[in-house]
Amino acid sequence: MTIQTRTVSYNHDGVELEGFLAWDDSAAGPCPAVAISHAWGGRSEFEEDKAVAVAKLGYVGFALDLYGKGVLGSDNEENSALMAPLLADRAMLQARIGLAVSTLREQAEVDGARVAAMGYCFGGLCVLDLARSGSDVLGVASFHGLFVPPEGIANKPITAKVLCLHGYDDPMVEPQSMLDLAAELSAAGADWQVHAYGNTLHAFTNPEANDPGMGAIYNADADRRSWQALTNFLAELF
Repeated sequence: MTIQTRTVSYNHDGVELEGFLAWDDSAAGPCPAVAISHAWGGRSEFEEDKAVAVAKLGYVGFALDLYGKGVLGSDNEENSALMAPLLADRAMLQARIGLAVSTLREQAEVDGARVAAMGYCFGGLCVLDLARSGSDVLGVASFHGLFVPPEGIANKPITAKVLCLHGYDDPMVEPQSMLDLAAELSAAGADWQVHAYGNTLHAFTNPEANDPGMGAIYNADADRRSWQALTNFLAELF
């Protein structure tokens, strides 16, 4: 088994975007695929490493791009400024991540009928919005994602299975938000799960997260447990 990688270019509303594809070249044919939506800083080595980890599970991993080729924030202020336009226009966000999924399906290594999505932090919100848009992906998984629903967009039935992996003590997502999401997903007819990890803050899967002021701290146990939950979820989907 050798993991191969390449970049994939695509364009949305005049914005040149570049994703990162990873796959196992020993696969006998097209494989199920997982789109990976980045955190607020842009498509980074963290998401690329996750694409490779997904490829090692036997799937195709695709670290998608929502900001633009090579666009990365260098601090919290820049990250927030990059994220803000998409949070302000959730219809555009949904269209852009939908295009990323369509681009993934077009790749020769991918079985286009078997595609899922996962995301981290802001990317968790993005994959939840993908499900909210009525996308026919088989499932979405949100890691320490934001749960706030879009405003001014009509609710659609959610056909994708939903897995949320959540730090119960995340200051960016109060417990009431988790209950509100559960009610929203049930009303949309979704098959959903929320795994809440106790004594766990935001960004718990990122070994570099060490910002007590923001409530973003790595947690090795929650990282391990959430990855196992994802592995089980993907096996169920595919």
